[in-house]
Amino acid sequence: MSEVKKNYSVEELDRMNNAELAALGTELDDVTVAYRKERFPVEGDPREKSAERGIKIWLTISVLSALAFIGVYLFWPWEPKFHGDDGLWTYTLYTPLLGLTAGLAFCALGVSIIQYVKKFVPEEIAVQRRHDGPSSELDRRTTTALLNDAWETSTLGRRKALQGLLGTAGVLAGLMVIAPLGGLIKNPWKVRHELDYHGDGTLWTHGWTIQDKGVKVYLGRDTGAIAELHEGEVGSHYSTAGVSRLVRMRPEDLAAAAMETVFPLYPEDVNDGEDYDPARDVYEHHMHSIHGPRNPVMLIRLRSQDAKRVVEREGQENFHYGDYYAYSKICTHIGCPTSLYEAQTNRILCPCHQSQFDALQHGKPIFGPAARALPQLPVTVDEDGYLIANGNFVEPVGPAFWERQS
Repeated sequence: MSEVKKNYSVEELDRMNNAELAALGTELDDVTVAYRKERFPVEGDPREKSAERGIKIWLTISVLSALAFIGVYLFWPWEPKFHGDDGLWTYTLYTPLLGLTAGLAFCALGVSIIQYVKKFVPEEIAVQRRHDGPSSELDRRTTTALLNDAWETSTLGRRKALQGLLGTAGVLAGLMVIAPLGGLIKNPWKVRHELDYHGDGTLWTHGWTIQDKGVKVYLGRDTGAIAELHEGEVGSHYSTAGVSRLVRMRPEDLAAAAMETVFPLYPEDVNDGEDYDPARDVYEHHMHSIHGPRNPVMLIRLRSQDAKRVVEREGQENFHYGDYYAYSKICTHIGCPTSLYEAQTNRILCPCHQSQFDALQHGKPIFGPAARALPQLPVTVDEDGYLIANGNFVEPVGPAFWERQS
């Protein structure tokens, strides 16, 4: 490669046009253009119009698909529906439609960009030697000229319709990525509804909080019952009438050194024992309790000899009922279910990150990343001999809560 003049004054650079600066920049960068071919060297080539029309079609598909995605996200019925509910079929289409419209929009945008590069950007093979060090004023000016040359030779600058479609498709593609994030942003202090099995919408309420309003809350055992098949003259169908997913517990229902996961059960949703009615349908309410994110509680019955060694937490000395202790099942590390109980050591284990809590020391963490004790639920027995909550948790349930004092 021949020696290239590198010392140019600002006046000399100002006298050069863009093509001359681009050529100079190529030489200064030690770039050798081995091959270069314009896609449509003949002006007015009908193939150029055909190629542009095809790209416009792909961009139009991308724009329409992105608009459809935003429309589905904002206006399509998304509230959960269950078997027998009106609108179940429409609800089941919500997620597939989001995936279909988003996928089509991104694919069409990608195809249009690829097609434009292949059909309009000049075909070129170039080799460049790398250099170290900062760029000079000459390098900066010539690099700018090369970028301008790339823009001009791409012919995108004179294709206003393509510019508009490409810009619109790009903006809508960004909105498709950003819009779903809005559903993740919620005000944790905003009360959204009356207290129920899901609390009132704030982070520190749950299915047990309703006790603060004087409502009795039973400790409900999950039976695992599902809808039952019924045969009739008009055919067979499944029904949850008379099916009790949650039932009340008595102390004798749990053996010593055993653990049972229990959920809040309100009096109006009781359908077991002497209060059983085969025509009542409380299954949906029971499932709301089970699905409440902060509702699961571990009811542990200690062996009598182990119960004598319990170290009570200050202010919570009367939270237990005899040998029965109840702790939140939500790990205080990142919220996994602490679903394992080792009866020999009286340890509660979280399988996610191996945090361990001592059931004999008010759920105190003794191993792993969890740094806070499991909140303890006060329990007792009512006049009919059923286990009930004897108050609400005295601290928020969940991992690393910012208002937690434990």
